[in-house]
Amino acid sequence: MLQRRIFGRFLRQFYSVRPETSKSLVSGFPTALLDGHRAVGQRGKSSLPHARERTLIAVKPDGVQRRLIGQIIQRFEQRGFKLVGMKMLQVSEDLLSQHYSELRAKPFYPSLLYYMTSGPVVVMVWEGHNVVQTSRTMVGTTNPTEAQPGTVRGDFSTHVSRNVVHASDSLEGAKREIQLWFQGQELLNWDCCDQKSISEV
Repeated sequence: MLQRRIFGRFLRQFYSVRPETSKSLVSGFPTALLDGHRAVGQRGKSSLPHARERTLIAVKPDGVQRRLIGQIIQRFEQRGFKLVGMKMLQVSEDLLSQHYSELRAKPFYPSLLYYMTSGPVVVMVWEGHNVVQTSRTMVGTTNPTEAQPGTVRGDFSTHVSRNVVHASDSLEGAKREIQLWFQGQELLNWDCCDQKSISEV
């Protein structure tokens, strides 16, 4: 950042002395760097609407206990998705009853509740193009014996009741879950330095 400011100052000084020479140097150079406007990494709304899709990913208690948080985050970062919210918490039964509302009548619900309250959970919101469906593919099927190698569950999970992560299953589901787990001010709008190069089509 400091180097960019120094270089921008140099170009402005050079332009004021030798306009006919410096115009060829300045043409095509990012205006934001020359004028000191918003630089990469600062807050701002994305200019790419299709890159604004968001999903909820949660590292479950077994993933936290096995110290897999960093490896899971790395996979989503390497895929090009942007982290816009993250927190660690001991989940309450009330929150889980809302999250798993469609499973409350299932016979395995009490054991699911026990498992999900047995330790801390790390919950995240990721943003990117087609992030909901892509994340589901990256996570793998619920049963690890059927999950493909290279997926999170295929590589790390050992049993269907200990499957390391949760991923939203649809855009509607993601919206509901994000609103359930996060307050509005806990999610950040910011621009990645590589956002346009990896998202624009």
